Amino acid sequence: MDRLTSMAVFVKAVDLGSFAAAAAVLDLSGPMVGKHIRFLEERLGVRLINRTTRRQSLTDFGRAYYERCRVVLAEAEAADALAADQLSEPRGKLRVTMPVHFGRCCVAPILLGLAQQYPTLELDLSFSDRIIDLAEDGYDLAIRTGYLESKTGVIARRLARQRMIVCASPSYLERHGRPERLEDLANHWAVIYHRAGPVLPWLFPRDGHAPVEIMPKGRLRLDDLDAIADTVATGMGLAWLPSWLVRERIRAGALVPLLPDQPGFLYDAYALWLQTPHLPRKVRLAVDALATTLPKLMT
Repeated sequence: MDRLTSMAVFVKAVDLGSFAAAAAVLDLSGPMVGKHIRFLEERLGVRLINRTTRRQSLTDFGRAYYERCRVVLAEAEAADALAADQLSEPRGKLRVTMPVHFGRCCVAPILLGLAQQYPTLELDLSFSDRIIDLAEDGYDLAIRTGYLESKTGVIARRLARQRMIVCASPSYLERHGRPERLEDLANHWAVIYHRAGPVLPWLFPRDGHAPVEIMPKGRLRLDDLDAIADTVATGMGLAWLPSWLVRERIRAGALVPLLPDQPGFLYDAYALWLQTPHLPRKVRLAVDALATTLPKLMT
């Protein structure tokens, strides 16, 4: 006989208080229920249930075995559910929060591709540079760039790395000259990315050491990366921007990459989700799709 089936019959008989009740619910005969219980007892070599013509009661061992059987059966059901989820189409609402520009240009197209592939998947996308709380705000997934603080109960997976480069327009370089070394940046104006808080320095990696920090100087401060790229293309100064953002402008000749011998600083992009025993298929598929495709967009 199948051991899991016999365990399920045993648990049902205990829950309902009689072999007859368990037989009715499980669509078995009364003798068959008894046969399953005897199979377990013979296999274990221990009596599980004391039976008389009027009543039945668990033995001490039977009570402990009953609790273990409930755990085993619950785990078996969870494993079956996991397999069913793996084979099924993702469905339901997937709520994702992401930085405005990175999300709109890089993340959203990948997720929209998933929605096209799976008609039962719903997307609820939020574009915001605000740091949200996954649990309080009810999001399935958050996309973050840059430094992450460790937080209990949150899982993070790196998706890609954004390479930062310094660039300027040809007209600016004609008027002000081209910086050849990091020290030369102090002699140039910059268009600065700035939100709340202090202006952040431009970072440049050094082998075996902390990155070099250079504080840009400039009278133009914008909180939108695309607007900074457009402003720099008009000749208003230098900018420190992700390579993926300015790739097409460089190809078109509107911007020129500077300091070619200086390695670009790498900003990591992460997917974050709440720790859970069973990650929903819709979340797992979204993270895998982002981890597969985003690195190709960052080159």
